Amino acid sequence: MSTPAARRGRLYVIAAPSGAGKTSLVRALMQRTPSLAFSISHTTRPRRPTERDGHDYHFTDKATFERMIAAGEFLEHARVFDNLYGTGRQQVEAALARGQDLLLEIDWQGARQVRERLPEALDIFILPPSRAALEERLRGRATDTDEVIARRLRDSVTELSHWNEFRYVIVNDRFETALADLERIVAGDATEYDRGRPSLAAFAAGLLA
Repeated sequence: MSTPAARRGRLYVIAAPSGAGKTSLVRALMQRTPSLAFSISHTTRPRRPTERDGHDYHFTDKATFERMIAAGEFLEHARVFDNLYGTGRQQVEAALARGQDLLLEIDWQGARQVRERLPEALDIFILPPSRAALEERLRGRATDTDEVIARRLRDSVTELSHWNEFRYVIVNDRFETALADLERIVAGDATEYDRGRPSLAAFAAGLLA
């Protein structure tokens, strides 16, 4: 009798404009879903005092990062706010091959590259309930200067305009509801979060107006 083929892991890609609450949702999702593991990205941005190399990011100098790009070692990479970010192709493929489900928290540019190189990945975009809520959340951060906040607000319009490239879209109006939505997508009960639902296009247009 033949042995059943080992289950391949699944990669979940989550993106959102700055201030949409993505990081808080992802952290809560990870706590509630023990089967998920973070895909840890490489970055050239400076390490913050509370961060650990190899845990939050693989902190990489620019020269090394550029050598990795040239060698084709990234599943995706992008420049975000003057820093480089990338996901190691080998580490992701190895984890999926051993049946590990991974969650990758990146921007729309990286998600587009993942779609091209790993089409089976499931991508999710998180929208804020309003532009006002987006600004309020950004201003509530103690780590960003007024200049950084202003730039992130401008760039959010560009980020928001890519919502319809993602397979699933949720709105982070109430945190617990949005978290439950994410849990259902990961559990495979995701049909109602498809980007093509009629109410979503009008809502997104209002955010971009």
